[in-house]
Amino acid sequence: MTQNDNTVKLAVNGGISFGAKLNAKQLAVIAQYMNDGDELELTTFQQLYIDVLESNVEFVKGKFKEVGLSCYPVGNFVKSLRTCNFCKGSEQEGMPVAIELNKRIAGKPVPFTLRPAYTGCPIGCGEPLVNDIGVMKIKNGYDLYIGGKAKGFDAQAGTLLMEQLTPEQLYEVVEKIVEIYAENGKKREPLFKFIKRFGLDNLKAQLVH
Repeated sequence: MTQNDNTVKLAVNGGISFGAKLNAKQLAVIAQYMNDGDELELTTFQQLYIDVLESNVEFVKGKFKEVGLSCYPVGNFVKSLRTCNFCKGSEQEGMPVAIELNKRIAGKPVPFTLRPAYTGCPIGCGEPLVNDIGVMKIKNGYDLYIGGKAKGFDAQAGTLLMEQLTPEQLYEVVEKIVEIYAENGKKREPLFKFIKRFGLDNLKAQLVH
């Protein structure tokens, strides 16, 4: 790589499965596109950051996809869904719902990085209450929290917005929240600040239309 080569940062993970795991083949493929002095950054959101040549991005993404790796843009986008370990099983804890939700929202542009999280039971290993959008599966329904914040002196738990949603209701509401935030949020305005400015009641009113 020369000094004139432009690089793009990719966020990579092993997709939504039983915990944040990578297998040996996936690690070997990632290593193929790193130089000896390169480093991987492991984020708190179950992603690895890797720099690849801008001219090579689509090719590398294709190679990653072949071994089951998922790639996402870095910056002011919806992050991939942070999840629990699905320790009681994929069906019981709603892994198919988590996969579908991630597919619908991850990578969408927003005013500021938006962190969604999912957990399959009330124990909350996926930490849904301290992320921007949190989903917790309770029995056969899905409870939705918004406006959580994990760091800083103003850290706060999210507000319970809706309870016992069906999967389709969950997808629709979360997609609508992302859409409203994208259209009305100010540049670099975190979701919890947007909710305070926009008004929780105002947001709820738009969600039921």
